[in-house]
Amino acid sequence: MTGFVTVEPAAGPILASLRPPGSKSQTIRAIVTSALAEGVSRVEHPLEADDTLIARRAMQSFGVDMTADDGAWTVSGSGGRLRGPSRPIDAGASGLTARAVIALASLADGPTTVVGRDRLPERPMGGLLDALNSLGVATTAVDGHLPVTIHGTGALPGGTVSVHSNQTSQFATALLLAAPRARGELVITPTGLEGSQRYLEMTIRTMEEFGAVVQPIGAGYRIRPTGYYGTVVVIEPDASAAVYPMVAAAITGGRVTIEGLGTESLQPDLEIAAVLGQMGCVVRQTGTATTIEAPTDGLNPIDIDLSGSPDGSLAVAVAALFAVGPSLLRGLGSLRHKESDRLTALATEITRLGASATVVGDELHITPGALHAARVESYGDHRVAMSFALAGLRVPGIEISDPDVVAKTWPSFWTMLAGIAQSIA
Repeated sequence: MTGFVTVEPAAGPILASLRPPGSKSQTIRAIVTSALAEGVSRVEHPLEADDTLIARRAMQSFGVDMTADDGAWTVSGSGGRLRGPSRPIDAGASGLTARAVIALASLADGPTTVVGRDRLPERPMGGLLDALNSLGVATTAVDGHLPVTIHGTGALPGGTVSVHSNQTSQFATALLLAAPRARGELVITPTGLEGSQRYLEMTIRTMEEFGAVVQPIGAGYRIRPTGYYGTVVVIEPDASAAVYPMVAAAITGGRVTIEGLGTESLQPDLEIAAVLGQMGCVVRQTGTATTIEAPTDGLNPIDIDLSGSPDGSLAVAVAALFAVGPSLLRGLGSLRHKESDRLTALATEITRLGASATVVGDELHITPGALHAARVESYGDHRVAMSFALAGLRVPGIEISDPDVVAKTWPSFWTMLAGIAQSIA
């Protein structure tokens, strides 16, 4: 693919039904728990993308055998007995993989060094390292960033620990995933958590699918050292990916049904369906499907806290460009610590398209304007690229730089977008 892609405008109101690829969040959680389990597990409908393949290779670096066949991954669990890796583990650009590997490295015998690329070495790891250090696990890092070396002793001590979680819930998730293999009972209390509770609920659901015993206690969780057992786990479609076709329907006056995602899902970004409902869309849900139908008289502006659905907030910002007045998106502080500084990227690229956007603290103020053709920078960030591509469904001449970044979570995104652009009512 060239250095940019030109988005073809939709031929009319989009009318489509589709099943997005598997959930990245669930896939990585299932990879980690199955790697620590006793016996064989089968992960069905996993996401096949850069982040999840990197996570799989990371588990293999610990001596865990994983094979892919017929749309599923078979994992021969280690029973928590991880082999010390012979070379540094490369987490690529995946924050969740890096943090999970850091926690799991406490179970390996000997040092494990974790490295990354792109913006990952700039993203925070300190909250997790502090938690491990307080439990007696020695780590080496500079200012709480990669590269990080964990000096494992073959076991994670039990005890009580607070995990600073104001920057990301992934610190707590990583420690939770390792906790059933601790030497004793572990009580984990996330502190400063801002809007990411459902990510922890996803983590706990996955742990319990593999037999872990997790008890809520106050603001935290008590995890018994019962380990995991092998099982079959089915990965849902990715709600963060589903946001893009949902917003595509909303801004083109169309309708889309997301198959496999409904009220039974815990994925936080499915809340974006309700956000679109507040913008005037008709939202219909069953346990396993969600339909978004655009209003006939344009989208309403919105004032909303999106701290609980940070990945989906970028597409909501693009939807706000087509609303009938100014919008205010609040609770976006965590966007500064993602694959790019997404908050700055949103303001810059919205302005580039001809609208107005201002960052005030953790808020984004958006005023629609006369949008025009432009080449949008993706900042090496898959969600920036995919979100601003949606504007091209309405505005001719929108180009997205570095389009290959979508391979991080949705390798066939451009094919999907082109397909629904021609699936019209």
